[in-house]
Amino acid sequence: MDLGLAGRIILGDSIAALASLPPHSVDLIFADPPYNLQLQGDLHRPDDSLVDAVDDAWDQFESFAAYDAFTRAWLAAARRVLKPDGAIWVIGSYHNIFRVGTALQDLGFWVLNDVVWRKANPMPNFRGRRFTNAHETLIWASRDAKARYTFNYEALKAGNEDVQVRSDWFLPLCTGEERLKDASGRKVHPTQKPEALLARVLLASSKPGDVILDPFFGSGTTGAVAKRLGRRFIGIERDPAYAAAAEARIASIEPLPEASLANFTTAREAPRVAFATLVERGMVQPGTVLTDDKRRYQAIVRPDGSLMAGPQVGSIHKIGALVQGAQACNGWTFWHIDDQVSLSPIDALRARIREELAAA
Repeated sequence: MDLGLAGRIILGDSIAALASLPPHSVDLIFADPPYNLQLQGDLHRPDDSLVDAVDDAWDQFESFAAYDAFTRAWLAAARRVLKPDGAIWVIGSYHNIFRVGTALQDLGFWVLNDVVWRKANPMPNFRGRRFTNAHETLIWASRDAKARYTFNYEALKAGNEDVQVRSDWFLPLCTGEERLKDASGRKVHPTQKPEALLARVLLASSKPGDVILDPFFGSGTTGAVAKRLGRRFIGIERDPAYAAAAEARIASIEPLPEASLANFTTAREAPRVAFATLVERGMVQPGTVLTDDKRRYQAIVRPDGSLMAGPQVGSIHKIGALVQGAQACNGWTFWHIDDQVSLSPIDALRARIREELAAA
């Protein structure tokens, strides 16, 4: 795509603006569309004070059919600009998210997860006739069923104390200094999303340098978080006041240090290093006796990088499985070098070579 488009806000209708973008030019879309809340009359607290609810014209549609037509139109336009391996996140409430989900599937998107954002500080149900509405739902979908979408599983797990990240996210609403307010102290935008929510979305499903598109840009949370995390963004917003507030907000953002944003390389993505390379480099000498971490099994390193256990010769994986009577074995984690004081896994030597390759 034209890199000049990244890092800017397009002022105008989302569907028309999407049509102006090149096809297959966007890595990830985050969309916070109108919820079609269908509010009827004012909402008051028990003390009779007025609740500052969403009653803006942009959230009002004459019928469900009109909302569905709008939803299908912008989703179809969004799918056109997504790269083949791109993905989309759409957030909504019970008012609209089920209709959005149907449209996504009808248009060919492939639903990956629904994520529940549990609000730490939700607004109470003042009338006392329903449960407190304490969550919103995000749908994460790839462009199609065969897309090789980005999911930074290992990095997320590492940041979650080596536990898989769940699909229920407990985060507070946007409050305090993060909430944009005008000169009179009123909220600039009624549905400003917290930066923590967008950070989790972008860290989970994009890489540094990716282009992130938000077709309902509002107060610019997506752009602010994208800039901080080393991603590029395109925002579409039809309200000049919202767009101006977002632009000023994003201008004040300082990107995080580039080193802290480097891609998390998984074992599957790391450069392939053969055990023979360790022997060729002199890191493991021919004739070295390898053992497991409990010193139960032994094998001798041959000059060609294979191992020998008794009359059997084979790879570090084959011999590791053979001595255990197992079907398979990861030789890199199974075999260790014994210096009579401690055991060192041969995988630590492979890691040193990978570091050299990465630096190069």
